[in-house]
Amino acid sequence: MRPLSPEPGEADLAERYAYPPDGTWLRANMVASLDGAAQRDGRSGGLGNAADRHLFLLLRGLADVVIIGAQTVRAEGYGPVKPSEGWDGVREGRTPVPPIAIVSRSLDLDFEAPIFTEAEVPTMVLATASADPARLAAAREHADVIIAGKDSLDFAVAVRELAKRGHRRLLCEGGPSVLGQLVAAGLLDELCLTLSPMLLGGNPTRILDAPPVPVPLELKLAHALQDEEFLFLRYTRSR
Repeated sequence: MRPLSPEPGEADLAERYAYPPDGTWLRANMVASLDGAAQRDGRSGGLGNAADRHLFLLLRGLADVVIIGAQTVRAEGYGPVKPSEGWDGVREGRTPVPPIAIVSRSLDLDFEAPIFTEAEVPTMVLATASADPARLAAAREHADVIIAGKDSLDFAVAVRELAKRGHRRLLCEGGPSVLGQLVAAGLLDELCLTLSPMLLGGNPTRILDAPPVPVPLELKLAHALQDEEFLFLRYTRSR
């Protein structure tokens, strides 16, 4: 073992979290307490601090598209992505903000909500061919719909279709069920994990809410940063 010695000065986060220059890369950004809880009072935001919020916004700026499960959109009260301080130069040659891509099999979505009506770049919906035809028609009126799978969502197809639209730098913000499916499909390239210095107890949801993965995904530590008592861990896979 060796000590984690902080480097002098502030880290260049845009450089530290830069995507690989080529190919499609799927990153997830999650937060967890010391005892593994992914939520506090039903929301992930209750676990973070100001630095976590800053990194959350920066990772959005670096991404081409932000993938979110419909349940997380409802629980966290998601709105559209908006430009943020600290984005200087990170979106050069791209849209002002990345679109949000909502994962929804049932299409139980409020298409009059700000995430659709106030988005600078049209919100996307990742859906299945077996979705209710009326809901699918409504989705197509208010969003850019990608059909990825028949009865269940095929995330490999979704990633390919997003890449065809020029979205190769992917950011998943959860929730735990969506992240679990991405890991099970072998699609996750990187996990950014904020470790919050809290012990919550109970039986909370973890960052992965899914059946056991038959072959565990092993990641390597790319870096570890510290702010106050929070740790910001970045793990990547080898390809």
